[in-house]
Order: sequence, then C-alpha cells, then structure tokens
Amino acid sequence: MPIPTLTFGRTGHRSTRIVFGAAALSEVTQDEADATLDLIRRHGVNHIDTAASYGAAEDRLGPFLERHRDEFFLATKTGERTRDAAWAEINRSLERMRVDNVDLIQLHNLVDEEEWRTAFAPGGALEAAVRARDEGLVKHIGVTGHGVTVARQHLRSLGEFDFDSVLLPYNFPMTHNAQYIEDFEKLLALCGERNAAVQTIKAITRAPWADGQQHTAATWYAPLDDQDAIDTAVGWVLGRPGITLNTVGDIHILPKVLDAAERFTARPDGEAMRALEERWGMAPLFT
Repeated sequence: MPIPTLTFGRTGHRSTRIVFGAAALSEVTQDEADATLDLIRRHGVNHIDTAASYGAAEDRLGPFLERHRDEFFLATKTGERTRDAAWAEINRSLERMRVDNVDLIQLHNLVDEEEWRTAFAPGGALEAAVRARDEGLVKHIGVTGHGVTVARQHLRSLGEFDFDSVLLPYNFPMTHNAQYIEDFEKLLALCGERNAAVQTIKAITRAPWADGQQHTAATWYAPLDDQDAIDTAVGWVLGRPGITLNTVGDIHILPKVLDAAERFTARPDGEAMRALEERWGMAPLFT
C-alpha cells in the first residue's frame, strides 16, 4: 500500500505522513546519500526535513535537489537566535542545497528560555525568517523542539507568532509523562484550530544509550531495529490522525520505517504497546 498522506496544515501541500528526516545524511558519503534519496523517492515520500546543523546533510541534498526539487516539499531549520546570524544561515542553507527557496524555514529547537526570548525580541531570529518569507526565500515559517517542556513552549510560541507548523517528540513511552501529554494535547488542539501542521519525531526510540553501550546506529539514542517492533511503534504514531512522522537518523534503519508505513492499517492497542515496551526495554528519551 502507498504511504498515507495528509494536507500539511495551511501550506496546502499534500505530504506523505512519513517525512524524510535528513539528519540521517549528516555523516554519510555522497554515494550513500544519493542511494538513500533514490530510496525515499521510490517509496513515494515527497517531504524532506533537514537543518543547517545536521552535519553535511544540506550539502548531500544539493545534487539530488538540482534534479528533483519540484517533487518535494523542502524544509530546513536555523538554530541561530539573532536576526543577522539567522539571515546569514538561511541564505547559506539555500546555497548548500542548490535551491532558490524552501517551502518551510523553522526556528530550530526553540525551548531554552533565554534563547526563546532572544529569538522573539527585536533583532531576533524570527525577524530573519519573516524577511526571508517576504523576499520569497521561504514560503512558510515553523518552530521545532526537543524535551519534556517543548509542547508548553510551542504553545507560548504560537501566542507570539502564527507559525505554520510545529515539530516535537511523540512516542508511546512519553505517554507515561502526564504533564507532557496534557501539553501535547493542548498544542494539537490549538494547531487544529489554526490549521498549523504538526510533525512528530523519535517514533522508534528504544531508550537513551546506556553508559558504555556500543552504538549500533547513527542515532544519538538507541533505536528499535527489529522490523516487527518498528511496525508496532510506527503504527502507533500513524494511528494518531493529523500528524506526520519524521524518519530515523540512520540510513540503514530507514528502509524498515518506510516498509512499516506502507503496511500500516490500524493503531496498535495499549496491550500491544506495553508488550513492546517490556520486550525491548523501552524508556523515555526525555525526562
């Protein structure tokens, strides 16, 4: 079955609910990147999400986007907090990816209180994003973040500016944090009212890497790598209507996520998810 799609908020773009997270291209060769991008194209994925800070990812995307730019909704992020630095980074991202514009620029990981205040203050990064939109370098503006306070901060951010999208973690182990889920549900409700897109990350997180544990994947956390386990975890996220799932930061696990999305039919129930947690020792990545 094809990967399911949805309208990506007020952008009007009909995106695959699986968004390719180009963090997976941070430390790969150009040949590996080209093969990975050909793979997502064969699976019908039509939405790419990257960031200036993802190592060589934007550079790796460049040759592919020269040939296929019109086939993809393209998003990147700036982690700068001041206007001038963010403006320079946005323009550098366009150069690295060899494109004239992107569909979405996002203020990256805007959670820390001091950074949050700086980004929204006069001379802050938001002004650069708005200028880029006004000058046609970007079409839409979003905000992203990690951690257990991100949903609450996104609610505050939406009180300051009418962002077109948000991005934050969502997986079954995080449902044990009652405050996070309460904030998450409030955020989804507000985004629904405003027709802002909601992107989720960390769907197949198993747990943080333990001290001394051998890292068997390129991700900064220990991911699920068993196909059945990935099917269950991906199905649980996709079973929540109205959200997208950004893929894993490892090109070798990526095919399993794509396969899981193509086989998705219904959301696993709580019993299945608790069994998954117990079998694989899953634990919240953020506490």
